Amino acid sequence: MKRKALSARVAVVIVLLLLSGVINIGILSIIFSEGTVSAAFLCTVILAEVIVLLVSAYLAAEYVLKPYQEMRRLYQRFIDGQVYEELFDAEYELMPQWYEVMKKIRHLLNKQDAIRMSKKQAEYLALQNQINPHFLYNTLEAIRGDAICAGLDSVAETTEALSIFFRYSITGVDRLVTLEEEIDNVENYFTIQHYRFGEKLKLQITYPKEEEVLQLRLPKLTIQPFVENAIYHGLEKKVNGGVVRVKIDTTEYKLMITVSDNGVGMPEEQVEKINGYFERVAVSYVGDDRKKKGGIAMKNVNSRIKLLFGEYYGVHVYSVAGIGTDVKVMLPRLRRGEYEERTAED
Repeated sequence: MKRKALSARVAVVIVLLLLSGVINIGILSIIFSEGTVSAAFLCTVILAEVIVLLVSAYLAAEYVLKPYQEMRRLYQRFIDGQVYEELFDAEYELMPQWYEVMKKIRHLLNKQDAIRMSKKQAEYLALQNQINPHFLYNTLEAIRGDAICAGLDSVAETTEALSIFFRYSITGVDRLVTLEEEIDNVENYFTIQHYRFGEKLKLQITYPKEEEVLQLRLPKLTIQPFVENAIYHGLEKKVNGGVVRVKIDTTEYKLMITVSDNGVGMPEEQVEKINGYFERVAVSYVGDDRKKKGGIAMKNVNSRIKLLFGEYYGVHVYSVAGIGTDVKVMLPRLRRGEYEERTAED
């Protein structure tokens, strides 16, 4: 949303009043220099003055006073605890730098609360899904055993992948894992989807061959949600299916993960809206989006990254309708124990 700067409106009104004053001085100088002026001229001058004053008063009331009163009411509602997000999404800003000021305040207010909320959410989801995890694992193992006995190898393989996927997804949700573990989880997830879609879907994963790369640390369940999103929102709607590519690159200080698909893509307006969500980190954006296909919502993964590592890191989406989508995830390059050391220093 494009915000309207009240400072610019105040400046316009002041300029109009100054212009009116300059005109007044000019008219008075003419009157004094001429000595005598006609009544018609005086009436015209007075009428013009009245019009200028009325226009200035209208502009001041409509474009300065009214927005100011709206902002005053909004601030009072914030003080009373009636609103929160609305304060940061206000239509008007007091000065050009106001948005950056409010963004900084929002970050300072929300970070600790959002971290606590994120952890509570992770614990809640884990507990909710772990009503009886051993029952789930044992049941899946029994199904796998029956499938092997019946010669249904594809069913046995898919059931095993599903069991491993569930075990990984609902335990230790809030910890850092290795890149190798995340890749294994993506491959398990794709095994499950392959049973459903067959050869319609393909997965390609590429990463640097240095042994250290697979041991880099990142938040658990960072990659799989974007692969899931690529399938459900990008490729499922394509008659001929397509390919999901996971590309991993590193620099001295960064770990960059790109999840791409050659699916249906998205219009520019939708991409801008999604990236707008990604720019914000707040309690209200750390939630359980159960109604959305794609598992853990992309914006929640982005929030976790920003809350753990800072505003510089996170997720950005690039997409062209009819061509496909790229989701780029930027993370710090962390070796074992480095995040714990940074946290202890802070």
